[in-house]
Amino acid sequence: MFKPFIKFALGENVKRTTSQNNNRFPDTRMGVDQVMNDAFARAKDYEAAMKADPSHTRKDLELETLVEILNKKRFITCHSYVQSEITAAMRIGDKFGFRFNTFTHILEGYKVADKMKAHGSNVSTFSDWWYYKQEVIDAISYNAAIMQKAGLNVCINSDDAEQARRLNQEAGKVVKYGGVSEEEALKMVTLNPAKALHVSDKVGSIKVGKDADVVVWSDHPLSIYAKAEQTIVDGIIYFDRTRDLETRKKIAAERNRLVQKMNGEKRSGAPVRAAEPSWQFILSCGDHDHHDGLITVDIQEDDSINN
Repeated sequence: MFKPFIKFALGENVKRTTSQNNNRFPDTRMGVDQVMNDAFARAKDYEAAMKADPSHTRKDLELETLVEILNKKRFITCHSYVQSEITAAMRIGDKFGFRFNTFTHILEGYKVADKMKAHGSNVSTFSDWWYYKQEVIDAISYNAAIMQKAGLNVCINSDDAEQARRLNQEAGKVVKYGGVSEEEALKMVTLNPAKALHVSDKVGSIKVGKDADVVVWSDHPLSIYAKAEQTIVDGIIYFDRTRDLETRKKIAAERNRLVQKMNGEKRSGAPVRAAEPSWQFILSCGDHDHHDGLITVDIQEDDSINN
């Protein structure tokens, strides 16, 4: 059974540094810290009240969630950058007896790697992002390697949809910046994230009994020249490069057929009009439910109807 997570955030995202006309609290990093402190204090009081007299305690879904965190039934993934607020967040966790499961982005993580190790956190960082906003000016490309050598479970992430498709290449940068071994770098986008998500018994490595989710590469997985030859999920081939190339040929041939058909219609004097689908009505009894004696009707696109 997969355990639930929750997203926390520190810093500029919370206090809305770049927003116009910000009228909400908190406005400072100290305010962010205090909001969390107050919330877990209320959660402690709520938990005690529910145990003492549940029939006369009003249920609060927000506090219920925080109580799950206190009881290690829900895990925190925390957006973070600056060392001071990372340290402050862990102090709140230590105070109330819970752990920040994963600090994400964590671009100043190299400054507090020992503290996060003692706290028991995982970390998930960008490989070499730097100076895209004020609070990341101290980011360095050696961050992941330093945290890994401090004994942390390090993952590589990306907020960019395109780079997220190439996290193997992002992990390759950790070999360049910091001298991490190829095996350990590859774990940062395979086994390590599975451990951070508490699903390493199912995915993250190739082992008997785990889910059969595998990518077959044309080259070393950390190489920029590596192409995915096959993608296998639950033992089923969802992508095959050879089959994909054949499918592209079929799509190109079908496109050409439709273009030629339209050109033929135009040459025969048919009026030019916006494209529209043609329809084939298929009456079916066996494959559909009957409701009050009515028979459902499938409507499927079929461009051959008007040939």
